[in-house]
Amino acid sequence: MQYSSELIQTMRQALETVMASVPSHQSVFGLKAAVAECILHAAAHGQTSYDGLVTAASDQLQAIIAMLT
Repeated sequence: MQYSSELIQTMRQALETVMASVPSHQSVFGLKAAVAECILHAAAHGQTSYDGLVTAASDQLQAIIAMLT
């Protein structure tokens, strides 16, 4: 799938926002990549707003952390 430069920037901002909310003791190897994948998945399914992407990733954050630990 091809994304516009604006959407790519929005996805990057969403990723940084979600990662900034992760306490250091929960930051595990591979977490940023898994959160990025979640954001890409949401974008591929039509979610293109910053708030929507942050929400999509935030809703999955604890499950991602649990999967990686």
